[in-house]
Amino acid sequence: MTAETASPALEMSAIAKRYGKNAAVAELSLAVQPGEIFGLIGPDGAGKTTAMRIACGLLLPDAGKTRVMGYDPVKQPLQVRERIGYMPQRFSLYPDLTIAENIRFFADLFRISPAEREAREERLMQFSRLAPFRSRRAGRLSGGMKQKLALSCTLIHTPQVLILDEPTTGVDPVSRREFWTMLRELAADGIALLVSTPYMDEAALCDRIALMNRGRAIAAGSAAEITAQFPGWLLGVYGTDIVPARKRLEERGFPGVRILRFGDSLHIVFSGISIEDALRRELTGLSVDVRPIPPGIEDLFLVLMNAAAR
Repeated sequence: MTAETASPALEMSAIAKRYGKNAAVAELSLAVQPGEIFGLIGPDGAGKTTAMRIACGLLLPDAGKTRVMGYDPVKQPLQVRERIGYMPQRFSLYPDLTIAENIRFFADLFRISPAEREAREERLMQFSRLAPFRSRRAGRLSGGMKQKLALSCTLIHTPQVLILDEPTTGVDPVSRREFWTMLRELAADGIALLVSTPYMDEAALCDRIALMNRGRAIAAGSAAEITAQFPGWLLGVYGTDIVPARKRLEERGFPGVRILRFGDSLHIVFSGISIEDALRRELTGLSVDVRPIPPGIEDLFLVLMNAAAR
């Protein structure tokens, strides 16, 4: 059965959660199919962690419904616990225990029989590439290896749904790539994954995503579907005169033009193709290279955030 035809492994419908006057999650709906990686993309405070804790049954929503493999986390917590794996931002590894001892500890928590535990432990050692380090204490592991160990502990009871809250935050680029390779292998085995991240570049590694801001999903779909919603055209400005280029454009005050700073470059969003020549003329004489570029997830996210703020 393919991800397109299967029933959702995880489904959230019109979920809402408030703390006083602040909406942590507002009318959030999503469905994650078996074998699919669904990403919640957004900055800190966007509501990603709250949504994930509700999906696990760790928080009660004020409104809406959640189903994990058909079970309600509020009314049927034991059934959900057997089928779900949750890796929070700060996973509680035991630094004085070795890699193998940490995995065995979590196996005991889930009451895995000794015979089955040994087989699962060996599979996870090979899967995570941690087998050569099985006797190393967790407190001596690098950030990337700690995340691999945390994932292995989360997988010890063979969950059908995996929820990972910013698993690559603070991890070096090489370890990030290795970790996402592991997630893709899990999806290939039919596990449904809900993954949150503040990194916009990781959006392309998901099958589908929801861009979240202030508790709301402001766009959802595949990365290609979302970037296709970009409202207009985009110019990239590169070079040593970025600061004066931005000042000149802002002083000129082109109607309908948005100027976004991306590190050492500018992204200029404009709605009418006829204005491109005027933008280029305004930057004449500056040490900059101006060229059309395709919009990315972060471009759309910033445009939508600015529109919401207005």
